[in-house]
Amino acid sequence: MLTVDYGRLGLGPGDRLLDLGCGAGRHAFEALRRGARVTAFDYDEGELKDVAGMARAMADSGEVPAGGVCTPTRGDATALPFPDASFDRIIAAEVLEHIVDDEAAVAELARVLRPGGTMAVTVPAYLAERICWALSDEYHAPFVEGGHVRIYRESGLRAKLRAAGLAPRGAHHAHGIHAPYWWLRCAVGPTDDRHPLVRAYHQVLVWDISGTQPWHRLTRLADRLLSPVVGKSIVVYARKPEDPPA
Repeated sequence: MLTVDYGRLGLGPGDRLLDLGCGAGRHAFEALRRGARVTAFDYDEGELKDVAGMARAMADSGEVPAGGVCTPTRGDATALPFPDASFDRIIAAEVLEHIVDDEAAVAELARVLRPGGTMAVTVPAYLAERICWALSDEYHAPFVEGGHVRIYRESGLRAKLRAAGLAPRGAHHAHGIHAPYWWLRCAVGPTDDRHPLVRAYHQVLVWDISGTQPWHRLTRLADRLLSPVVGKSIVVYARKPEDPPA
């Protein structure tokens, strides 16, 4: 399940890609399939171990083109361990809403992106997230590991990207049929993933993502129609301006 449009990002074979907050690796793996040199970055050692294992399995099965490589790296998003201009492309998918000092993280992303490079930043969309916060205090409690600490409007996210020296461009919403799933989870308790309704809805999402059911075209159509209205995520693309001539 990808949130980022790789065409808009402009990712090509051999590009150096940073996947910030890679989690289970969904965006890193797709970039690897496209022949990118991927740095899968996260704070969770367990996630990174799993990403490394999957990347090896992909290489062994011939899914990775020549030149494609994945390097899992652990660290802090507000103090990236990379030199300036280290990456051609950056993905930061569903991570900034977890970081207290998100402006420091955005500044670091801008620092390590090369001039002329592009990034895609995704966060929970305002409407879908506001409903989640209204339904559950636990969903955004600061003491809950992985809890969300803020709600973004697209205008606010664009302002933070501009403040870091980036030039925001196009944007789109994604995952329209996922928003009601999270509203349901918040209504019954965000940690109760064994509730019968939650499990049933989750199975529908699994079928949609895998495309294993004949009617998955209906869920894909519903997702496309709902995404602009109640999409769970907003994706903003930005470019780092070229260095001015000497």
